[in-house]
Amino acid sequence: MKITGERGFLLVFLVWVFACLLGALPYFLSGYIPDFTDAVFESVSGFTTTGASLLKDIERFPKPLLFWRALTHWLGGMGIVTLTVALLPFFGAGGFRLLQAEAPGPQVDKIVPRITGTARILWSLYIALTAAQTLLLFLFGMNWFDALIHAFSTMSTGGFSSRNNSIAAYQSPAIEWICAVFMLLAGFNFILILQLLRGRFRDLWRNSEARAYFAIVLIAVVIIALSLLPQTSSAEEALRFAFFHTGSILTSTGFFCADYNAWPPLAQGVLFFAMFIGGCTGSTAGGVKVIRHVILWKQMGNEIKHIVHPKGVFTLRLNGVSGKKDIVYGAAGFVFLYFLILILCAFLVSSAGEDVFTSINTSLLILGNIGLGLGKLGPFSPFPEFPGYVKWGLSLVMLLGRLELWTVLMFVTKIVRRK
Repeated sequence: MKITGERGFLLVFLVWVFACLLGALPYFLSGYIPDFTDAVFESVSGFTTTGASLLKDIERFPKPLLFWRALTHWLGGMGIVTLTVALLPFFGAGGFRLLQAEAPGPQVDKIVPRITGTARILWSLYIALTAAQTLLLFLFGMNWFDALIHAFSTMSTGGFSSRNNSIAAYQSPAIEWICAVFMLLAGFNFILILQLLRGRFRDLWRNSEARAYFAIVLIAVVIIALSLLPQTSSAEEALRFAFFHTGSILTSTGFFCADYNAWPPLAQGVLFFAMFIGGCTGSTAGGVKVIRHVILWKQMGNEIKHIVHPKGVFTLRLNGVSGKKDIVYGAAGFVFLYFLILILCAFLVSSAGEDVFTSINTSLLILGNIGLGLGKLGPFSPFPEFPGYVKWGLSLVMLLGRLELWTVLMFVTKIVRRK
């Protein structure tokens, strides 16, 4: 099947829209979410792994509905189209364009020559990590159902829980450490994880994004842990809270085990800025992605060098190799577009009467598929009530964030051109 670039983007967008509408039916037809707009919002939040929920009392919902809710996370995490490509080999080379259209990051690498083989290997790793976390959570205190639900939500970096108080409901340091580790794994490049499992440790050190990812996590954890020491019972608790919530926000998962709205401003500030970063390319995480920050950081350094040495020639190096200018243009274009949509989404939220901080915060957690923010959108707080038009707008923004902006905007631009 021949799939051109434009058709690939269009097909991916339509598949996601259809899946989200279909995913709303169990909520709506069961009567537990009687408003169709709310049902669609919950479905989109699930498939895009955003994790923002309109439900006030999750624990009163029947287990089949909670399972479906978590399953939408898990399917959306690795990607509906990726699953299709893995199972339907007749897509052939065209399948690579489908993966490019929905992949969370600026590039897609092939592990094996055939893209269907790559998709299957990635899904096998995804399933194995989900199974490993499910088993560990069960061994350390969760029942099988809760363990599976939280493993689905962790590996997809989604954040839907079967408990109103998320991971905080269990009051278990072991469960918090397990979830923290797997959140950071889910926010890491899956292809690099495969290379590590194959013993190729040098690939990790050479990878510019991997080094930056670990550095960001380390710096954030140290700053938060030090700021929490005066108000926690032990150094271990401060480190655990810092590690858990850094992983939760940075990877766009949205779990919580403590009320960080009560933390010192410095710790809250670190989490707030982590919302602008996101996970690695080739992961299930949302956000801008670490690689784009690395590219722009390196380019900023080159511009400074050029000012000092106007006649010098400076190249941008990624993974030890000189990169082309188009990767800088692509990263800069994406970041500009990201912030433009962020501002427009904030205006949409503010039109419903919300204050500036809540509007920006809502926009950040929706576009970055984080699902959890600060203030009114923090731990132990229900998602604010918005008018129907705002919910539909936020649903579109969630899709924009999950499909890396270009896929949806290419579809919208094509419709405008035809008119």
